[in-house]
Amino acid sequence: MRTLCALVASAALFLGNQAAAQIHQADVTGGTVAGEVADGLSMYKGIPFAAPPVGELRWKAPQPVVPWNGVRQATDFGAACMQDEGMARQMGTTAPLSEDCLFADVWTPANSAAEKLPVIVWIHGGGYTGGAPSVGLYDGANMARQGVVFVSLAYRLGAFGFLATPELSAESGQGSGNYGMLDMITGLQWVRDNVAQFGGDPQRVTIMGHSAGSSAVSILAASPLAKGLFAGVIAQSGANFAPPQDQPFAAGGLSTLTSAEQAGQRWLASVGADTLAKARKLPAAAIESAARQDGAPSWRPAVDGYVLTGDQVRLWQAGAFNDVPVLVGTTSNEWGALGRGQGEDFAGQVRGGYGEFADRVLAAYPHATPEEAAQSARWLANESGMEVGAYSWARLQAAKSQNPVWYYWFNNAPEGSGHGSEVGLVFGNEDTRPSRERWSEHNRALSRQLQSYWVNFAKSGNPNGAGLPEWPRFRPDQPSVLALGLETKVIDVPNRERLDVIDRYLAWRRGE
Repeated sequence: MRTLCALVASAALFLGNQAAAQIHQADVTGGTVAGEVADGLSMYKGIPFAAPPVGELRWKAPQPVVPWNGVRQATDFGAACMQDEGMARQMGTTAPLSEDCLFADVWTPANSAAEKLPVIVWIHGGGYTGGAPSVGLYDGANMARQGVVFVSLAYRLGAFGFLATPELSAESGQGSGNYGMLDMITGLQWVRDNVAQFGGDPQRVTIMGHSAGSSAVSILAASPLAKGLFAGVIAQSGANFAPPQDQPFAAGGLSTLTSAEQAGQRWLASVGADTLAKARKLPAAAIESAARQDGAPSWRPAVDGYVLTGDQVRLWQAGAFNDVPVLVGTTSNEWGALGRGQGEDFAGQVRGGYGEFADRVLAAYPHATPEEAAQSARWLANESGMEVGAYSWARLQAAKSQNPVWYYWFNNAPEGSGHGSEVGLVFGNEDTRPSRERWSEHNRALSRQLQSYWVNFAKSGNPNGAGLPEWPRFRPDQPSVLALGLETKVIDVPNRERLDVIDRYLAWRRGE
């Protein structure tokens, strides 16, 4: 606790000595933008990084920004991408919903464009179907105050971002189903070309994501299209290291292109659009509504051979990935926050999902009593759904990369910490909604610690720094993680024996 309190004091001193930012305008791709200067930061919101993906551009790769005349005011968030409005409001965005949603937001503490500060680019979560940079929890001001340029990128969601069909693949010549991922890549190209105008260093860009956003940055780490666009990766609770699937199976990864195309074609037929021309004329609200109906595709990226060229485990084994430092981890009770894993007929569910490997899974997860079965159902949901991805990435990165990997396990409550429970602490943004518990002094200090680790990593590829407990890089021969939360200490990888069983199961699914 003494270390955490010291961090709070030093951060307060840093903020008190920080000069006011002075970047009132910036010349970016498309024209000049004017931001807001306040509280030691320059803030720019709603800067377009691609043309509106509407009309004939629906379900096409993002196109160049449409230039504007004069000075564009960039003081309000742009529209959130199309999604269920109830989910959008529940997550906390007040922005309107629209297909015209490809905007970047920038928070910078720089006094001039010459400063070359490290950059963090945020990819939000929401299951690839929801979320927005304008969610209050994702406000980048407190991160920027630690000495980084913070950028948020929007990307198309749901059917707008992840529809694959044979006709779309033929039209592009490069597969389909990854428009949201292409939005992220185009956004990173915009950062490369423009972040220096905000005092950022385009050679020191770290991509950071949570949940679906974390899975997405793992895909970007694998994509040849993203090569050279970032120098580090922070992945919080999400990593795509399960084998692609033609047919659903337990703990499976993304769909193959063929499977995604077939599902997309069936869905378009179900909404009465037997051609792309008809589908592109449908109202956006009608598409969004239909995308949430029973039988719709899962709306997530596909292994299309273009954005993502194959099984990420095999890509890492072959050295075919973007080799940069990685900071990756999970919370201690991911799905506990979402009410999963009740344990009814646990053995039957395992046998139905894990096929011939089921006996080995059941041997690792006690289920002789209803209480054991319920606990094992929660463990299996956590470990097969989230933890094994981070574990696989850490081991592959340590074995195949020229750069280090830093592995964490967040546990800030005796009953375990649920999915997303660390996000507000990393951003330094307390959720002040009436239903939410106020932060304790421990959590305020913990927030400063997490920010320090994360920002140090963005600055140098190493989270360690003065006043922080030492975080050792992950090594396969010493499989440990840094526990964060109730205590900060190095521990053995939690649940490693069960994670090894899930890992062997996924290898079996690959035919290994």
